[in-house]
Amino acid sequence: MEARRNALLADMARDASIERTDFLARAGEQLDRFMSSHGGRIRQLGGIVLIDEDPDYLAVASDGTFRSRSRVYDEARGEWITETEVIETAAELAELYNPADILQAFADAEAEDVGIQDSAALAESGDEDAGSVAEDAYAGAADQWAAGQPEVPEAHDEQSAAVALYELALDYQDRSQRTEAGLIEGFENAGTALLGMVGTVVIVDDDDEHLSLGAGGFRGRVIPEGATSWQDISSPDQIVRYYDPTDIFGDLAEAIADAYPAVAAEGEDEGAEGDEDAEDDQAGDGDDRR
Repeated sequence: MEARRNALLADMARDASIERTDFLARAGEQLDRFMSSHGGRIRQLGGIVLIDEDPDYLAVASDGTFRSRSRVYDEARGEWITETEVIETAAELAELYNPADILQAFADAEAEDVGIQDSAALAESGDEDAGSVAEDAYAGAADQWAAGQPEVPEAHDEQSAAVALYELALDYQDRSQRTEAGLIEGFENAGTALLGMVGTVVIVDDDDEHLSLGAGGFRGRVIPEGATSWQDISSPDQIVRYYDPTDIFGDLAEAIADAYPAVAAEGEDEGAEGDEDAEDDQAGDGDDRR
């Protein structure tokens, strides 16, 4: 029975991969046609900001290329790192963003979203105003960064400093929950096509809490501390009030491995192959050592 189930999953996975490749190819072609037909308008506007929601940013420059900025957590350094990427074609963009969202962003663009200046391109062209443009761009970025920072009241003694830190802690707690909720929502969006292919996976099932993942995303219910009745939780904002996303994803991986033992076996095989490759590489490198 298990072998049959794994075979069915493998068939669906293969077909899903083919359909995904075909979908991305067609979506990329559609975006490319749109960009080609409106290339002149984009040049006249000087570019358009399409997404500007911390930490995500996407803009199309006047030359038709895209600028994507994201923020990732570097575990080795223990800090958030901002990364900017230049995406040359619409086909590449379709690999990273939902094409429907990109077209909707064009549809929603307003006057304040236009006028992207690429200071690097201006500098290469020898434009005399490149320096001032770059300076304005950096100043604008600094103003935008400052606008997103919390307002910290001045403190003159220990008591006022404690009050300021207390308010700052609550502010960052709220920011943390919004970031964590974004991780939950991002996972649900990324796994939409997969969730309908497997049954409901139970992640937590205790006397006072239950959390599962199914075709509709994460669903759960809890008995809050001090309460006696169950409370349903389904939205990302509700879920992160009770769960750490790191724990959710780790427990989910374990639950999937328990429900589908072949998944863990394949992971171990891949890990073993990786170790063998690493050993071969080290052996090869050893020939060059003194």
